[in-house]
Amino acid sequence: LRGKGMSVSLPLIVGYGGYNAAGRSSSHQAFRRMILESLSPDQQQQTIVSLACLMGLVKKTQQGFETADAQVIDACDVDKQFRSTVLSGTLVRKITSFDPSAVAGNKKVSLSASAESQPVFIIAKRDLPTVTPKHWQLTDLQDGTFEVKLSEDSDLLVGSDYELAAKAAGELPEGFDPADHYNARFHPRTLQMALMGASDALHSVGVEWQTIADAVKPDEIGVYSSSGFSQMSEEGFGGLFQARLKGGRTTAKQVPMGLNSMPADFINAYVLGSVGHTEAITGACATFLYCLQAAVRDIRSGVRRVAVVGNAESVIMPEVSEGFSNMSALGSDENLAKLDGADKPDWRRASRPFGENCGFTLAEGTQYVVLMDDALTVELGADIHGAIPEIFINADGVKKSISAPGVGNTISFAKAVAAAVSIVGKETVQNNSFVHAHGSSTPANRTTESDLINRVAEAFDIEDWPVTAVKSYVGHTISTASGDQLMSALGTFKYQIIPGIKTISKVADDVNQQHTVFPLQDMDMSDNNMHVAFINSKGFGGNNATAMVLSPQQAEKMMATRYGEQLEAYFAKRETTRSNAEAYANHADAAQLDVVYRFGETLVDEDKVVITKEGISIPGYAQEVAFDMDNPYSDM
Repeated sequence: LRGKGMSVSLPLIVGYGGYNAAGRSSSHQAFRRMILESLSPDQQQQTIVSLACLMGLVKKTQQGFETADAQVIDACDVDKQFRSTVLSGTLVRKITSFDPSAVAGNKKVSLSASAESQPVFIIAKRDLPTVTPKHWQLTDLQDGTFEVKLSEDSDLLVGSDYELAAKAAGELPEGFDPADHYNARFHPRTLQMALMGASDALHSVGVEWQTIADAVKPDEIGVYSSSGFSQMSEEGFGGLFQARLKGGRTTAKQVPMGLNSMPADFINAYVLGSVGHTEAITGACATFLYCLQAAVRDIRSGVRRVAVVGNAESVIMPEVSEGFSNMSALGSDENLAKLDGADKPDWRRASRPFGENCGFTLAEGTQYVVLMDDALTVELGADIHGAIPEIFINADGVKKSISAPGVGNTISFAKAVAAAVSIVGKETVQNNSFVHAHGSSTPANRTTESDLINRVAEAFDIEDWPVTAVKSYVGHTISTASGDQLMSALGTFKYQIIPGIKTISKVADDVNQQHTVFPLQDMDMSDNNMHVAFINSKGFGGNNATAMVLSPQQAEKMMATRYGEQLEAYFAKRETTRSNAEAYANHADAAQLDVVYRFGETLVDEDKVVITKEGISIPGYAQEVAFDMDNPYSDM
């Protein structure tokens, strides 16, 4: 199935999924939550009811929806009874996974000792250190305790709660715990989310994974995934680094579980059972696009035909929050209140891209897409949700500080627009494109990014260019952030609505608006359909990336040129795919998420692997790994 004049494979999005503070990504649940006010009453009800199921407020049964008190109600009653709970328990809000006003910690105190006065305390025998400090004078009290006298000055740690400066975050919907949906086996939350996000994306394809895997060689499949902050929870590096200081011990799992490549490893081993290519790239807050670019590169070149791409990040924890606050990067409660001239901060409006703001809002999330080359898409009848022809990545050069923005984003963004003009034409870019800005909600970002976008708009004769920022809804999920942007862009292609930046009352005076529009409410684009989205991302250290994403309609237009009448058979086969995807969406809306976790399945018998001069045959895999490589240095 190769079209005429075809030179480069087109990477197509055939599945997408994940979770963030707005809900589930597949079938656009999270996107509908963000544009709820712009939906029809039926679509609003569908969104509220599905989120109520995800949040554990109701359980779908054959009779209707069962509440916690065993009352059975219908969808209309779910909407009426739980709408306010769903709305308040999603998007950016005050942290509830722990008390940000009373975080457990230690205070270092100094005790002075002299010949006349020695500090004294009683300690249980079982609590004595393995190696007794030399300046401790012990007296056995014969009742299972010891009296301790300090013969010299000592520093001790005393339990003391402290308060976070920033108490808002983009947590997953209230009541939704990934560990409840599969046998989590003490996995770090980030890895739980990676399994959840990848499973959601795979189910959304509508074609069984085994069917996809059997259609290609094992090494033509790739997984591109990572976590920017590794796994910082108790089960990963967080517990590893804190164990001894807390009086505990490290475990055998904390080192491997903490590695930032683990999301890719978990997906290969426990979701796909893949022996194909694996790649874990990080680029700070642009990490999702770094992984996506690697997958697009490999599909375009033909070395990969299927790719599962995405990230998971769970860093809503006191240590990370405090670290960012000390950088003056987070929007603190005090500064948020000052912006509003109020006594208390408005946590719901903590993230304010391109408005009067004071820092970003920490969030957690996981987003994954399934990519295929165009030929395999046609062969299998996979649905098309968009296409990603190009992604550009550039560094900043010499920097005055590691966190300061630089020239690299100018290059990546301008090249993406130039590539779009080359591929879809100047008029489509001028009239049918929009920008998903990084929009971190910092004062530096609002001026530098808005200026960049307007300068590029001027260079390409673009006027009234819509610019939106998804972080106003879900916060900053670090490595997953541009995945949130991509999911929202796919939602815009589906509903032709650009989400407004609703957390600000006006665009800040220092934001460049010469050639752009920053909508404060949802923009209905049904009279001027959007077919191109530019996903822009900036990260600490000079990690800049910009992706060009095409709508399904634009992708199909390109496919028609390449395949002509061959698409008739594809369209017929696609109906079954769409029916399967819809069936999964109905299950997922009832919080029946079918998380794939293949732990304990039969392993490959390595003794039965057959190696010949032509390739490798592996038990359980339909096709063999072929040694069909040409000599790339034949001219030397």
